[in-house]
Amino acid sequence: QVRLVESGGGLVQAGGSLRLSCAASTRSFSSYAMGWFRQAPVKEREFVAAINWGENIRYTDSVKGRFIISRDNAKSTVYLQMNSLRPEDTAVYYCAASPGLRMSVPIRREDFDSWGQGTQVTVSS
Repeated sequence: QVRLVESGGGLVQAGGSLRLSCAASTRSFSSYAMGWFRQAPVKEREFVAAINWGENIRYTDSVKGRFIISRDNAKSTVYLQMNSLRPEDTAVYYCAASPGLRMSVPIRREDFDSWGQGTQVTVSS
């Protein structure tokens, strides 16, 4: 498993932006697919975005056109740029890593075997 550390969460007004970062402690970062999930109070953890080793990307429908996932293999870091934030985006955001050079982009929780501790994002109306 990989140690993942998220940063960049905080409080922002609706319409604002935040950029989350997730640093991974592995020398083989480029071979991992990386994902972002979120969990709001009393809700299940849900998929937000993922990027595989070939930089193929998937987003959940509610964030398409607003969020951008990217990776920097030299820094072993994945990012989530969040624009036009809405109150319903409020949640704890988790970074996750999925091993293997798969052609598809993993989007299920069970596809990921390493998780960060989470970072709180709060969007005020």
